[in-house]
Amino acid sequence: MSSLSNALSHQEDKLLACIHCGLCLEACPTYVITGDENDGPRGRLYLMRAVSEGRLDKTSSAFATHIDRCLGCRACEQVCPAGVEYGQLLEASREVLLDSQPKPDLPNKLLRFVLRHVWQSPGRLRLFFTASRLFRDLGLARLLLKSRLASLISPRAEFGLALLESSRPVFSNSKTSKTDGSAGNVLLFSGCVGEGLFARVNRATERVLSANNFNVTTPSEQVCCGALHAHAGDLEGARKLARQNIAAFNSEAPIITNAGGCGAMLVTYEHLFANDQELAGPAANFSTRVRDVSQQLATTEMRTAPTPVETGVTYDTSCHLAYGQHSGETSERMLRTVVGDKFVALNGTERCCGAAGIYNLMQPEMSQRVLQEKLDHINSTHAGILATGNPGCQMHIGAGACLSQMELKVCHPIELVDQAYERAGYYGE
Repeated sequence: MSSLSNALSHQEDKLLACIHCGLCLEACPTYVITGDENDGPRGRLYLMRAVSEGRLDKTSSAFATHIDRCLGCRACEQVCPAGVEYGQLLEASREVLLDSQPKPDLPNKLLRFVLRHVWQSPGRLRLFFTASRLFRDLGLARLLLKSRLASLISPRAEFGLALLESSRPVFSNSKTSKTDGSAGNVLLFSGCVGEGLFARVNRATERVLSANNFNVTTPSEQVCCGALHAHAGDLEGARKLARQNIAAFNSEAPIITNAGGCGAMLVTYEHLFANDQELAGPAANFSTRVRDVSQQLATTEMRTAPTPVETGVTYDTSCHLAYGQHSGETSERMLRTVVGDKFVALNGTERCCGAAGIYNLMQPEMSQRVLQEKLDHINSTHAGILATGNPGCQMHIGAGACLSQMELKVCHPIELVDQAYERAGYYGE
């Protein structure tokens, strides 16, 4: 039995309960753009059932095209009256695709190589991010973008460089924060992209938590969360990484994330090991302890501070933060505590920006169409700063703004809280 059939056997009642009401369609960014039933959750579920029941070959181009075209934002889950756990079925479907493509195209070959031989190796991954930071910090990405040389190679190469350039810091802060630990102990999940390109966000998270009297520890044995592997269908690769993280966070303290994509993946460890007699319990314990930094701060009386900026600030909700961790509102509330009347509401904040892990590089045309809608909404706010709680979203929107020559700074909400705390004198030297 295929992994897809296994997934359906555990959730068949929910899948078959689908009444084809179509409520999911308007929540789906790809369906809204194409109007194609197969580019909506309802059509994709039909394709999944057809493959699992043997009515459609798993090597079918229609199956591959429409499953690959899905952003995996999971907005459909929030409006589905039948309770179909679409995200888990999508990952199982992509595992089928991964196994049924004996001769993948060049982008997929490269993806498989990187996931298996770079992302699975902490040493190689550190080397990759060290080289990426060096390339960024020396200004080489910016130079290639300004000279338009990257565009001569390909639009995909140009956007890739813009992604790297948009990971540059917006703010700087090298101060430290003291804590009496009275609010309790927490463990920080730093993330691979988070620590590799956004270490400043991790340091800001540590300072803000400490300023609110949480004792923060960052386990040194942690690895990548496995989200990219799961989204690509490499569920065994995701489980390998998950096992290491479960061992690294072997305590009862809350596990704090500042990346919506990582957090949404970490809470699915329970599902990944549901049929593993040895790890089912530890995985379930792990998943129940995962919290976004905004959720953790909401458990105490968070310190407030005057706004650190003069320009308008708007907020875009990370899909996985909203639909995977269910903490999009807490992240916005955290931001509002320090920006006050500088906050500007964003229309369509619940809609995916088009990043979706590395979807923007694997499905560039569809990703750009989704991104353009987001940029239009951001532009209409006239805000100078956009905050979002996921590094992939930050880079994607930042890259789009860069190539569109928009005057927009993109950062994580915790960075604005950190800046406010620094100006309020909550930190030492």
